[in-house]
Amino acid sequence: MASQDQTLQTLKQKYQSVLNVIQQQQVRLDHLHVQDNKLFLSGVAPSSDAKNKVWDEIKRVDPSYSDLTADIRVEQAERTQSAGATVGGGQQNQTYTVKPGDTLSKLSKQFYGEANQYMRIFEANRDQLSDPNKIQVGQKLNIPG
Repeated sequence: MASQDQTLQTLKQKYQSVLNVIQQQQVRLDHLHVQDNKLFLSGVAPSSDAKNKVWDEIKRVDPSYSDLTADIRVEQAERTQSAGATVGGGQQNQTYTVKPGDTLSKLSKQFYGEANQYMRIFEANRDQLSDPNKIQVGQKLNIPG
């Protein structure tokens, strides 16, 4: 059985390109360790764009990311700023307050015309959602443009 250190080194090698993107995008890592035989990384991205680039690289390395747990949040200041930008700019993020009976699929159909786009909403709200099937009435969700 591999030690925690060996597992950490193996997973860091596998996800080295992800770690490079994290550095390039100036994502501040809070945690990088092995938890339940998975690489656990947690950090704060300076923008949604930076966060999305990290996730794109994770999916490129391993589409199932079965041996990785990633929690990348976006800095609060940027989120407030992007909400203000929606007034003048076309396809920007918008905020939606969850109502009784809502599901991410229902919201996806409402905003994108297709129920199967729900993962776009889920990925944009990773900071507050851990499961696409569990949203709470009153939750404020970012709906990416």
